[in-house]
Amino acid sequence: MKNLFAGIFLCLISLSAFPKDGYELWLDYAPISNQGLNQEISSLLDGIYFFGKNPTYQAIQNELNLSGKKLVGKAPVYTTDRLSNTKLWLGTREEMSQIFGLQQQVEIRELGEDGFWRGSIDFQGKRYYAIVGNRPLGVLYGVFDWLRSIQTETFDAKQEKADAPKVKLRMLNHWDNLDRTVERGYAGFSIWDWHRLPGYIDPRYEDYARANASLGINAVSLTNVNANARILTTDFMKKAKVLADLFRPYGIKVFLTARFSAPIEIGGLKTADPLDPDVKAFWKRKTEEMYSFIPDFGGFLVKANSEGQPGPHEYGRNHAEGANMLADALAPHGGVLIWRAFVYSHEIDEDRHKQANTEFEPLDGKFRENVIIQVKNGAIDFQPREPFHPLFGAMPQTNLGMEFQITQEYLGQATQLVYLAPMWQEVLESKTYRPSPSSTVAGIVDGKDTGKTLTLMAGVSNIGTDRNWTGHLMAQSNWYAFGRMAWNPNLTSEQIAKEWTSMTFGQNQVANRKINEILLQSHEAAVNYMTPLGLHHIMGRSHHYGPGPWVEGGRADWTSLYYHRADSLGIGFDRTSTGSNALNQYAPEIAQKWSDPNQIPQKFLLWFHHLPWDFELKSGRTVWEEIALHYDQGVKTARNMKTAWDSLEGTIDPERHSHVSQLLGIQVEEAEWWRNACLLYFQTFAKRPFPEEIEKPTGSLEYYKSLSFPMAPGIRPQW
Repeated sequence: MKNLFAGIFLCLISLSAFPKDGYELWLDYAPISNQGLNQEISSLLDGIYFFGKNPTYQAIQNELNLSGKKLVGKAPVYTTDRLSNTKLWLGTREEMSQIFGLQQQVEIRELGEDGFWRGSIDFQGKRYYAIVGNRPLGVLYGVFDWLRSIQTETFDAKQEKADAPKVKLRMLNHWDNLDRTVERGYAGFSIWDWHRLPGYIDPRYEDYARANASLGINAVSLTNVNANARILTTDFMKKAKVLADLFRPYGIKVFLTARFSAPIEIGGLKTADPLDPDVKAFWKRKTEEMYSFIPDFGGFLVKANSEGQPGPHEYGRNHAEGANMLADALAPHGGVLIWRAFVYSHEIDEDRHKQANTEFEPLDGKFRENVIIQVKNGAIDFQPREPFHPLFGAMPQTNLGMEFQITQEYLGQATQLVYLAPMWQEVLESKTYRPSPSSTVAGIVDGKDTGKTLTLMAGVSNIGTDRNWTGHLMAQSNWYAFGRMAWNPNLTSEQIAKEWTSMTFGQNQVANRKINEILLQSHEAAVNYMTPLGLHHIMGRSHHYGPGPWVEGGRADWTSLYYHRADSLGIGFDRTSTGSNALNQYAPEIAQKWSDPNQIPQKFLLWFHHLPWDFELKSGRTVWEEIALHYDQGVKTARNMKTAWDSLEGTIDPERHSHVSQLLGIQVEEAEWWRNACLLYFQTFAKRPFPEEIEKPTGSLEYYKSLSFPMAPGIRPQW
């Protein structure tokens, strides 16, 4: 018997010492160190009563089984008598209606279909803790919120909480191809194993669903916006059905990307003209077939007439005519058509910044009610920093959704730690002045400022087959932050960072404070050593990895010179009335202020102005000096991040500490690379010495220009 106990003890030690690799994400459920909280949660888990049975309640029970054992070391106890030995009640408002008073029922009902309420209830002389939703999914969200409060050690049974998402569709866009490559993917291959579906279901799919549900993400587009029509064939519908069935208990609807030329490619037609009766009939049949497999299919996501993708323009039709044709096929089934506003053509001699507004703004009010125009946060292409897209505020009669990029295409990919929530917060808080003087981007996205109820926030996924899901462990924070901001666009990046850090690394306050500082300064650091003062699109060609301010040749709008316009006189893109006049697409309050280089926020200066190298800024320094100082400051911040992280050795488990430390070492090298290459290049135009106070760039410009990366990950397949 003694040997048996010794064996069990050694087994427990080996399990507790199992290396952490990040697979559990923020759902690690580390044991609660606070003894009072531990006892309180343990007591609640001693008697759990569900007011009904359904697949979502089963998903909740599975999560409680997992979290209970890890948080407090015990399996929950479920009761069949709601009044006997019960501590925790779970159910919908309708199921629990006899327990709530009229006022409480009204308050919960007003939270909408995804909202929840949780708090203590006194009933027949006993106190219970209840988590209530208007439907089972709301209960699921409430349970995950409760678990979050336990993980962050902020749970207080005396406090009530009512919450509901501000955005209707909270969506991940996977740029995953059917051959499992991922465009702009830096964490391995696609997690969707189309070849082995529908017969083989990877257990990872359910963990993916759990993670998304814990954030309130309720929609997922499975396939690349550079679409393959095969996904709309019967064989692939059967495969997609398996994922939809698995995701359904977690409240996640499946969307697919629709290739506009599918009627030709898989339908045998000679045209894809959206006004052609045969084309309409094709999409009607395909949509009906899709719903026969997936009754709650979300709808289609479409990229059309951009970067070579087919669209309605080939037939002399506009975006509204193309989108409405697909929307009409979806409407009888309650489906949604999401149409991307990322459109530009090198055949049009116009500033790329202006093309989306030029094409879409005249169509305001002409789209069907089940159409959402998905707009990138900025008008160029997910740059390290962009001013908000001028379409926000310019189309008050149209459903507009936000598209953020979680994968770090232009922000160091999977080698750099860049927490993106500060960038997203900056965009969401931006004042648009339209449709009202107080309007913000967030108010348009969540419908508060437009009265729209079909709302969307989408994020381009950074998920792949790497064991830690996101390639760089710290990039998990961006998946987490996106979900939290999609639920509530008014959450701050600081609040979200604190949540994620404590859920991921535990409750060591000293360590958490350092990690949060690293996260919160990382984006500004990257902007400084990549594209300070509004510089943009100066990365390497095609792979977008590393600096390439010298890129020229071929399509002008795919070159760096098109955007920075450096010459002997100065640097920057003139988008004022003396240049492309893109500023005129913003509200007059913005256009007037930003047209003045002395009034525009310095972070957008060279985005909208071409200024002399010796132009004096508010700091008293010249444009050349300020550019150099920003590049140098970015490098210094990256080094400080590495030093701060390394100081946590022994506090963070060795596996994850080593992983991040090694990648921060690469990040420092890459920051120096960016600074050296860009400053040496721009100096050939500025013809001025570097400021005395900066560390002087090393290496030769020719060396940096000679570097090539033909095997960089995430490049669009050329076949």
